[in-house]
Amino acid sequence: MDMRLDPFVPPAPLPRTVPPSRLEVIRTVLRNPLELWGVPSYTLPWIKTKFFKERTLIVNDPGLIRYVLVDSAANYEMSEIRQLILRPILRDGLLTAEGPVWKRSRKAMAPVFTPRHSRGFAGQMLAKSEEYAEKYTTVGTGGAIHDISVDMTEMAYSILSETLFSGQIVTQSNSFSDDVDNLLHRMGRVDPMDLLRAPPWVPRLTRIGGRKVLEKFRNIVADTMRLRQKRMRETPDDVPQDFLTLLLQLEGPNGLSLDEIEDNILTFIGAGHETTARALAWTLYCVAHSPHVREAMEKEIDQVLATGAEPVEWLELMPWVRASFEEAMRLYPPAPSLNRAAITDDRWVSPSGESIEIEAGTTILVMPWTLHRHELYWEKPRAFMPERFLPENRGKIGRFQYLPFGAGPRTCIGATFAMQEAVIALAVLMKRYRFDALPGTEIWPVQKLTTQPRDGMPMRVSLRS
Repeated sequence: MDMRLDPFVPPAPLPRTVPPSRLEVIRTVLRNPLELWGVPSYTLPWIKTKFFKERTLIVNDPGLIRYVLVDSAANYEMSEIRQLILRPILRDGLLTAEGPVWKRSRKAMAPVFTPRHSRGFAGQMLAKSEEYAEKYTTVGTGGAIHDISVDMTEMAYSILSETLFSGQIVTQSNSFSDDVDNLLHRMGRVDPMDLLRAPPWVPRLTRIGGRKVLEKFRNIVADTMRLRQKRMRETPDDVPQDFLTLLLQLEGPNGLSLDEIEDNILTFIGAGHETTARALAWTLYCVAHSPHVREAMEKEIDQVLATGAEPVEWLELMPWVRASFEEAMRLYPPAPSLNRAAITDDRWVSPSGESIEIEAGTTILVMPWTLHRHELYWEKPRAFMPERFLPENRGKIGRFQYLPFGAGPRTCIGATFAMQEAVIALAVLMKRYRFDALPGTEIWPVQKLTTQPRDGMPMRVSLRS
């Protein structure tokens, strides 16, 4: 591994050295949960504590993480507070459904997201990336300022719309990124009533402003479904065999209800591209502060594209591009927390023989945010060092110490899709342009549904010389 003395350390909250008061916990959770965690969360394998009189187990030990998410997954359901936040938005979408509904949905969508099928989307990903890259053609060598957070949201939406919905989502894309940001800001945040475990019918004042944009999203999905159903009836031989058609074909008593189909389409429109978009933006930001990484990526991109290699091969042929994206997801995981709750009493025994009793009802916090920055498992954990993920080094990274896509039965169904999309998008953008940070601009990560920059990510985009 390249042990440089001064790798870039991107902005992030420092671990707390003094435990917060009860009132401060509430304020911090409402403002930015990433600022809540103290030194023990970054140094200990697990912590037993209480939040609002509820037993909580914060888990960083990879063995215990595997036990909760894989070996004993049936005993750990989605936590109540997570569902109180997400279910009002996604209802029975794949991220929030449980039991038979989740099993039906997961089984239905699995064929679309197999590695083989995902590779089939490479050409469309390349075409939409190149189309979006044209947005920057007028920047010149002097450059122009763009909010890269917004741009990557628009670009990822364009790719998802084309690959999974054949470009037939009924919406106006010029306002889409603003709508997504508004939805996540208003709806995808903790409300005081969530912390108090108030039932769903109790109004969440912090989310009232998000109802209109949620209704707008629901209308977009309903219109998209009606348009495709009409086409399926009138011209059945001329219907795209994509994700949207597949879901609609599953409608029926032994498949998915129309409501469940709507929920899953909304999940992929709203959340399916959001995670990739945030990770792309953080990658460009970190690379802008790491000249040796950018040089390695540009050299690699130029060499691979000069050979005429097909885009489906880029993921394997561009290890520096892939490693930089993976390192950005380590530092800024798209899903910063994975929350579960124990259904029955349980017990885990570590390899050293130490046992942990887990009582029924205990909230389990598996947090990629702290796990990925943990001093027990990472060298220079706060530094941006893509070298960790190069082929010669990645074997040292344990499966359960790096969780950008989760793990176990509920691991992200679109992981291969997202990785391929990211490498193609980065290669297209960085072949033609330079993305530079603006001096004096403070970029600060906040946790909403994803890890995103608080006030956007203005950067200077210029043509490569």
